[in-house]
Amino acid sequence: MKSRREQYYDFERTIAFDFARTTEAAALNSSPWMGSGDLGKAEESAADALRGMFDLMNICGEVVVAATVSGRPPVIPVGEHLGSWLPGTNVFDLALDPIDGSTNVAKGMPNALSCVAAAGREDGIPIGFRRLPCDYVMKLAYGPRVIRYMERAGVESVHIQHPIEETLYTVARALGKRIQDVVVQVLDRERHAMLIEEVRSTGAAIRLIQDGDIAAAIAPSLPDSEVDLYVGVGGSAEAILAAAAVRCLGGNLQCLYWPKDDDERSDLHHAGQSDELSHVFHAADLALGRNILFCATGISDSPLLPGVKIKGHTAITHSVLMRAKSRTVRFITAHHDLERKTIRLRSDRREHRI
Repeated sequence: MKSRREQYYDFERTIAFDFARTTEAAALNSSPWMGSGDLGKAEESAADALRGMFDLMNICGEVVVAATVSGRPPVIPVGEHLGSWLPGTNVFDLALDPIDGSTNVAKGMPNALSCVAAAGREDGIPIGFRRLPCDYVMKLAYGPRVIRYMERAGVESVHIQHPIEETLYTVARALGKRIQDVVVQVLDRERHAMLIEEVRSTGAAIRLIQDGDIAAAIAPSLPDSEVDLYVGVGGSAEAILAAAAVRCLGGNLQCLYWPKDDDERSDLHHAGQSDELSHVFHAADLALGRNILFCATGISDSPLLPGVKIKGHTAITHSVLMRAKSRTVRFITAHHDLERKTIRLRSDRREHRI
């Protein structure tokens, strides 16, 4: 870890691995709660370790986007300061989710990650991540091969407002696949009943997930994920985190506000958001600028990353670290000796054995 007196002059090359250590610590500290049924304890453990690792980082970090489980306040709220906040240190806007897929951890299910996105301040960009006033958004995520296909065709043929059947056939042509070989991920929710039937009617393969739609939205941009498209309604904070990742991977994410009821729609109108109700946001509208990085560590297995594995006295973690400026993607496998490994927790500012 760098001296607290030093400034990070090269944001990506110097500090990126410190960000990855935050999600690694959160994954390790929450993994003992896998299958416990206690969602709250899993979230608190992840947040405690995440905060503790940030305490060791010589930055001024402000949380501008915080994901949460429906009906619960975020465990690390918007506006919280993370890092040392010493004068003269670099400023970062942060979007984070200590556990994307908290319910999955509590139930011992796959598709749970710890995620952090960071945006270094840039001239002309007042905030690195766009705050969305709507709790939920409709999402459509696809990878760089689809984008290249549209560029060659000269049209935006994949659009969130187009019928899903049309989108699926376009994706099939872009990827050189038969429609039945196109794999679509969707959250298994009652609100998606019609969408699921529409996807099935085309013959495309569908993969339903219970929770954890950050990993699901990132998956189409990864070359070996075996997922071609992600579609459906999910949290807006999770959309911003996924947008940071797909920007690093060269993919795209389209979003539309999805008011959950008439009261929220009315609130958006009264807040002057009427015009934005029909506006399509792309990844670059949600994660702004070039100084974007995204890191995540698997807690349980997902299309993006394997989860934490314990083998004897060793814990094995799998993380991904991405930079938008260079589109460098690093997969990091770490072996932690459980007789020596400690994690710093914010709750008592001490090092703890796992």
